[in-house]
Amino acid sequence: MTVFGFFLTFHIISGTLCLLVGLLAAFSKKQHGWHTFLGELYHGSYVVVFVSAVVTSVMHWQESAYLFFIALFSYGLALFGYLARKRRRHNWLPKHIGGMLGSYIGIVTAVLIVNISDIPIVNEWPALIFWFLPTVIGTPIIIAVSRRVKIH
Repeated sequence: MTVFGFFLTFHIISGTLCLLVGLLAAFSKKQHGWHTFLGELYHGSYVVVFVSAVVTSVMHWQESAYLFFIALFSYGLALFGYLARKRRRHNWLPKHIGGMLGSYIGIVTAVLIVNISDIPIVNEWPALIFWFLPTVIGTPIIIAVSRRVKIH
């Protein structure tokens, strides 16, 4: 296996784990225990996604430079949300929600952009749609959830 293949394999495995665990964490009861465990697992797998995305995109810069920037921005959101929870400073909960859900939007966007050409029917749609669709769908969800937790 090549160095690129090694990092790509870890990227795919950790990305899949991130997608599954992130979804479970988002829908689990928000209390210490299961949600916390899933959140730690999500963040840990996101670190591997980030590192492997940086390495693979640098190795194939001409074809994958955009993935470097998606990884940088998306992991920045994950880290922001993760640290908001750890530090618990003023108004930390909406920051945690925005960071974590924003990072999930980022990873969904990356998966769509990389794989859309292999998905029948939608691969005929303009690619630009898939750059914005996760954000268009996810942002109102982040706003609604953040408003709900501010009330309670």
